[in-house]
Amino acid sequence: MDGVRIVPLRQIVDERGKIMHMMKATDPHFEKFGEIYFSCSWPGTVKAWHIHTRMTVNNAVISGRAKLVLYDLRETSPTRGELQEIFLGEDNHVLVQIPPGIANGYKAYGDKMVILANCATIAHEPDEMRRIPPFDPSIPYDWSLRHG
Repeated sequence: MDGVRIVPLRQIVDERGKIMHMMKATDPHFEKFGEIYFSCSWPGTVKAWHIHTRMTVNNAVISGRAKLVLYDLRETSPTRGELQEIFLGEDNHVLVQIPPGIANGYKAYGDKMVILANCATIAHEPDEMRRIPPFDPSIPYDWSLRHG
């Protein structure tokens, strides 16, 4: 999707555990720091849709697994109306950078709580974000499990 970046992240593993990198000011994709928070969800939970007007979202899952879904609502985007699914978590440690104007949400899956970190470019402002319910037909996405 236009403007979305998926950045492989480094993990340093030893016999004590591991360090999971997310973002630093010297990364080429770093914009600026606003706040960091952790969204925690039980398996099967859907948290969607969020559309930011100014904030760039930088998501990484530090525990569990999530299906992150993006829907491009930007008027002038070459990928307007496109959907993108990204599976991230312990077996795919990546950073997903989402520019403003893209509806985003995630579904927790697996057998434990998901902890999704967001290193946002601005501090939370309630009026900066628009919400659409996860099953609203204005976004053509089915959150149910697909077999086959």
